[in-house]
This record gives sequence, structure tokens and C-alpha cells, in this order.
Amino acid sequence: MTATTTSARSELSELGRSETALRTFLHGLPGVDQVGAEQRAAQLGTRSIKTTAKAQAIDLAIRMVDLTTLEGADTPGKVRALAAKALRPDPADPSCPHVGAVCVYPAMVPHVAEVLRGSGVHLASVATAFPSGQAPLEIKLADTRAAVAAGADEIDMVINRGAFLAGRYKEVYDEIVATKEASGDAHLKVILETGELATYDNVRRASWLAMLAGGDFIKTSTGKVPIAATMPVSLVMLEAVRDFREATGRQVGVKPAGGIKTTKDAIKYLVMVNETVGPDWLDPDWFRFGASSLLNDLLMQRTKLTTGTYSGPDYFTLD
Repeated sequence: MTATTTSARSELSELGRSETALRTFLHGLPGVDQVGAEQRAAQLGTRSIKTTAKAQAIDLAIRMVDLTTLEGADTPGKVRALAAKALRPDPADPSCPHVGAVCVYPAMVPHVAEVLRGSGVHLASVATAFPSGQAPLEIKLADTRAAVAAGADEIDMVINRGAFLAGRYKEVYDEIVATKEASGDAHLKVILETGELATYDNVRRASWLAMLAGGDFIKTSTGKVPIAATMPVSLVMLEAVRDFREATGRQVGVKPAGGIKTTKDAIKYLVMVNETVGPDWLDPDWFRFGASSLLNDLLMQRTKLTTGTYSGPDYFTLD
């Protein structure tokens, strides 16, 4: 890290001390060219890759999946089965890689931990009054500590969008800092719920706010609102993590979540990652897909490439 980067990182770390400083910095970020961002995302979405490169991309995408179930009807049996699938996505093919993580509600963490322990698959848990974020801070932090104590090594927190949209940036910053502290050694993914942020400028500001407060990942969505991950929004977030690393020397991951269902979709995102931030982010440590149905499509396409036969959607378990 250069002296200039060290100085910039020190200066940025001071922004959280006052509302005025945060507001001045966030509103001083360059505005997002909406037309340009959408055209760029659309152009990247036209790229195609074939044969060996496609097979490698599918295996990488599988390794990047946060296999997720966040339903009120989740049961211990259901999440244990999901964890078993995370370990061996295709039981008929031992060469198939495992996924990046399993993501569940805090109450389900102990049951998933029983299956994943020592496997290398991460255990993520949503917290902080997911998905609304509407709860007192002490409840959000208790939620986080309980998930970590039960075995979660990744926490997916949701920001208070009401506070952010009202311009109470320090309140949001302080909640992220407190949640990061409550997470201990667990990695913190900060969910921006971009579908509720209204503008790309707000997405950029929220991305920087989350990173300044110590988030290890920035994540698009809860998957519980109509507008989830989109290519242009993810592009804005990727540009933010690129610029943040250039300014501070610290690398932050990105997790688009919600609405990514096909292998074609996943490969578009991988192309965008490579073209926007480069190969450093083409790793499950730095890029994830929040998904449930995506894994099955990846497995079907993988089987087609390796065997020449398209298995169909009923060949793999439904999640």
C-alpha cells in the first residue's frame, strides 16, 4: 500500500465522525450516467463464451452460489437437505464443485452447521430484522450475535432504507459499524435493497457508505421486493468497489441477489465482473450469487456439456 493510499484510507475513516462529513463526501461522489450505465450493461450482456471457457464459467458460478432459503415455512429437515446439496450439488458427478455458502434464517443456522462443519462451504445467515430492517438496534445486534454463536461465519445484514433515504447517513453508518462488531470474525455482507433506493446515484452512495463502515461485501437485494438484482445496478456497485480499492487499498466483495435464475444470466454477470473490476474479483471470496433456482440450471447446463445429454429440470432436487 502506498503512502498516498494509506493517507486516503485514514482520511476516509474519519468521515463517520459526523453527519456533515458523510453527507459532503457522499453527495460529492461523481453522478452516475444512467443512460451510459444501462447501455454498458446491455452491451456486456451480449457477450458469449463457448466450449471450454463456458464449462469453466459454469463451475466458477457454482462455486459462487449462496444457496438460499428464506421462507417462513423452512424446517430443520429442509435446510439440512439444502446443506447436503450444497456439499454435493450433483451426487452423480463427484467432479462437480460445492457451492460458496448456504444462506438461512438465524433459527436454522444450528441445523445447517451440523451438515457443513469442516466442509469449506460457508454458512451465511440473514440478520438485523431481515428483510425490512425495521427493529431497534439492540434487537438487530442480538439477532446477529445469535446467528454467529450458532455457527454462521457470514452475516447478511440489511440497511435501514428509511434512514438512508431521509439522509440520516450517520445512523446507517453507525448501525453497520455496530453490526460488524457484533459479527466478530464473521464476514459482513451489507444488503442495500437497491430496488428501494430509486436512483443509481443512491446506489453508489449506499455502496460507499457500506464500505466506509466496514462491510466486507455489498449485496443488491433481499429478494423480497419486486425489483432485485439488475445488471446496471450491479455495474454501479462493481465500479464502486473498484474505486474504493483504488482509494483505500481494501478490496470489498459484491453479491447480486434475487432474479438471477439461468446459466446465461450468471455468465453475463461474470463477463461484467471481468470487464469492470478484473480477475481479482472472479473468485467466491469476492463475488457471490444469492440464488436458489440458479444452481439447478447451472447443473443442467453442466451435465449437457459433459455428457451431451440435457437432463431436464426434474433431474435435480427442487429447493
